[in-house]
Amino acid sequence: MSPTGALASIDALMAALAHEGYLAERRLATAVFLALRLERPLLLEGAPGVGKTELAKALARVMQRQMLRLQCYDGMEQREALYEWNHAAQLLHLRAMQSPDASSNLEQAVYQDRFLIRRPLLQALDMPEPGAVLLIDEVDRADEPFEAFLLEYLGEYQISIPELGTVKAAVKPITILTSNRTRDLHDAVKRRCLFHWMDYPDQARELAIVRAQVPQASEALAMQVAEFVAKVRSAAFVANFERLPGIAESVEWARALVLLQAQHLEAQCVLETAGVLFKQHDDVLNLNNAVDALLA
Repeated sequence: MSPTGALASIDALMAALAHEGYLAERRLATAVFLALRLERPLLLEGAPGVGKTELAKALARVMQRQMLRLQCYDGMEQREALYEWNHAAQLLHLRAMQSPDASSNLEQAVYQDRFLIRRPLLQALDMPEPGAVLLIDEVDRADEPFEAFLLEYLGEYQISIPELGTVKAAVKPITILTSNRTRDLHDAVKRRCLFHWMDYPDQARELAIVRAQVPQASEALAMQVAEFVAKVRSAAFVANFERLPGIAESVEWARALVLLQAQHLEAQCVLETAGVLFKQHDDVLNLNNAVDALLA
């Protein structure tokens, strides 16, 4: 389906994403559809593993755009997100200008576009047709000054470079921000974005995802995987585990079980493959005590 066809309706967008292997529920598809049609950034919040990053990847394929990823972390500086100058090249250029016939306007000579090293934000603004999908991943890991720095981009799809002036998007990038909500984002960031909270899928949708991603798994095994993971996340068991398995872990677990030629879930098999589903030592230990109840 063409990008234009995918934007014809919410149903068309859901179908296009499904064709790329991403099964979006309707509320999420509506948020994406509105963000695309209104040309607004979309902020996705939710627990790790609910499919936020994968949505951006699938959307880039649907819209036939290059995806650029800015992975945020504590202490991130503007130069790592936007641009920095190639100081080595600038220095060589300055030395070349020491000849008697060279221009005396050193600042203009040094701060040229050819000495600019573009990072994801600037790359997204400079991308020609059809444009880029920019994923600003785990923005909650960055600090508040970095959030303030993002405001101009999020609000106007432009950034200011002191030495060169304002750079405005030739084609507005599709911008997806994700947050695991390790801290609250500033209201100024949220106001510039559309917002959607992503939760774990219900059992039926998780089953559909597992079957789509792991077609080698039998229907019975896929159903048991989806049912087991749903129980782990249920109110009866959620307090037992520090880090709940996400969709990626469910899919990877199903692949592992197929590789081991498991026909159905048994306690021993679950315990032997616990490291695929859980990533915390305490969670693996707690699974020993809960596995029989989870399989009941």
